Amino acid sequence: QVQLVESGGGLVQAGGSLRLSCAASGSFVRINNMAWYRQPPGKQRELVAVVTSVGSTNYADSVKDRFIISRDSAKNTVYLQMNGLKPSDTADYYCNAYAVGRFGPQRQYWGQGTQVTVSS
Repeated sequence: QVQLVESGGGLVQAGGSLRLSCAASGSFVRINNMAWYRQPPGKQRELVAVVTSVGSTNYADSVKDRFIISRDSAKNTVYLQMNGLKPSDTADYYCNAYAVGRFGPQRQYWGQGTQVTVSS
């Protein structure tokens, strides 16, 4: 099993920056894709950014050029640097990862989430 623990959420003013971290721990052979999702109040969960095991990235149009996803494979950690934050970025942010065990198939794991609130 894999545990994902997010940190770095909080309250920030519009235009500010925040850095989220998600550390994976547990029993696994490797972690493939890692991603950040978010769920704004009253809305559905949406994909924010993805980073593959080789460093390729993809971003939602709403955050492209403002957010940067990165990973430290040695530490099994994924980051989300959020710049130029807007009130519309307010949401619960969730870490997501695909991990492969020694014998088992790839499985998807989720963190418990961290709140990001952007004030005007």
